[in-house]
Amino acid sequence: MFWDNHMHSNFSGDSDTPPIDMIKSAKAKGLRGITFTDHLDIDYPQQYGFFDLDLENYYPTQHELALQESTEDFTILTGLEIGIQPHVVEGCYKAAKGYDYDFIIGSTHVFDRQDPYFESFWEGGNEVALLNRYYECILENIQAFTDFDSVGHLDYAFRYCKNPQIRNNTHEPYKDIVDAILEKIIQMDKALEINTAAFRKGMSNPNPAASIIKRFHDLGGKLITIGADAHVPEDIAADFDKLPSLLKECGFNEYYVYKNRKPEPYPLG
Repeated sequence: MFWDNHMHSNFSGDSDTPPIDMIKSAKAKGLRGITFTDHLDIDYPQQYGFFDLDLENYYPTQHELALQESTEDFTILTGLEIGIQPHVVEGCYKAAKGYDYDFIIGSTHVFDRQDPYFESFWEGGNEVALLNRYYECILENIQAFTDFDSVGHLDYAFRYCKNPQIRNNTHEPYKDIVDAILEKIIQMDKALEINTAAFRKGMSNPNPAASIIKRFHDLGGKLITIGADAHVPEDIAADFDKLPSLLKECGFNEYYVYKNRKPEPYPLG
């Protein structure tokens, strides 16, 4: 049975779903457990929306709900997805230490004050150059802020590229900077997240692509986490059925769940 380690509720600025609805869906799907990882993006550009997380209410509410709804066969954990930007790392560290989170995802959503989710990011730009810069910013971010457990959706920006040839080629044109990122993740003993939301965005691979996952393994990477990045109940564990064969072909036989910030292995089946 799988464990979904990346999901959002109405504590996140881009979800309207009460946490209890996510829990009910996960139980109905027969999952072993879930980890809530609601968004904290400090100094998110105001023209895009609001992604400050109400930390004072988030952890106590989710933790209490976890105590009430967890059973012998189903466990609920509380984590964070922190959007990293170099100029807000002090706030990121403060947030990470504020409560006893089980798991922290370090993600890059905004770089150079723009989010590739929005079409305005792509207007008039060289797509390959923009995406190379995106990877450069990930490396800068994980060097600046290190109090996370897994690097979230490494090739996230590609989800929103309109050119299908560029969107589905997330590795080869950028292999030098991708290698530098993977080597840094391994050096820091962090995990690489395998995020299945890419399939729902019409991509042919998860985030990151299988070639990147295999390269991570070949460079010595051992820790991977899995998550569907669900914002609504129906997307919990979406496309997880595609992962066992894909990940085994990349050299992995197990994934990890972080509890109290410590990784525990689970078989891929």
